[in-house]
Amino acid sequence: MAGTLAVTAPAAAIINGTADGNRHPNVGGLLSPTQYSDGTWIYCSGTLISPTVFLTAAHCAGDGRVGVTFDTAYEAGDKVYYGTFRSDPLYSQRQNDPHDIAVVVFDKAIKGITPARLPEAASLSNLSKTQKFTSVGYGAYEVTNSPGGHRYLYNDVRMFGVGTLNATNRSWLRISMNPATGNAGTCYGDSGGPNFLGTTNIVAAITITGDAVCRATNVTYRLDTESARTFLAQYVTVP
Repeated sequence: MAGTLAVTAPAAAIINGTADGNRHPNVGGLLSPTQYSDGTWIYCSGTLISPTVFLTAAHCAGDGRVGVTFDTAYEAGDKVYYGTFRSDPLYSQRQNDPHDIAVVVFDKAIKGITPARLPEAASLSNLSKTQKFTSVGYGAYEVTNSPGGHRYLYNDVRMFGVGTLNATNRSWLRISMNPATGNAGTCYGDSGGPNFLGTTNIVAAITITGDAVCRATNVTYRLDTESARTFLAQYVTVP
């Protein structure tokens, strides 16, 4: 996740999730130029939404050059795709609509990966409280509680988990990731990653933040809003 979740730690993955394998090949990870102390490299997640455009969160990086992997389990030396990070210029976490959205425009089109789809305008406003979302990302797969405090464990493996809608407002979908109710969800480093509508290829929202120990709520930024669509329309055709 992001905001208070992913700014000060390396990326995170799916809590109570399952290794993704090739279920979501269009989901990738943003790579740090230097290896973290635990041996990992990925610090945020995202989704290919056209052959040349990768969707992620604005708080994941400043505008500039970045590398992206689509490997299911990244190791140094694996294929990396490079492009330019471009964030929404209206991004600010101090407002109800944070515009926390960005893209990576690749130098060359990505071949062999089918891009994900975006939702239609205002299509997420009246979802059922039983609506499921499939969250996908790289990074922390477990949070442990030791005498020194919580530790977040990472392995650069793409994972997925399913959560249930908690609440909807103008900018956000809040998705339960409470394991006591059978849900799974996101953590540090899943920031920018997709929350697919059910089992579809439609990215309803991107992961932004959540609770500090990754057990309660996945807070995600809606992609069917006018502001999200206005930004994305500069780079892709929106439905």
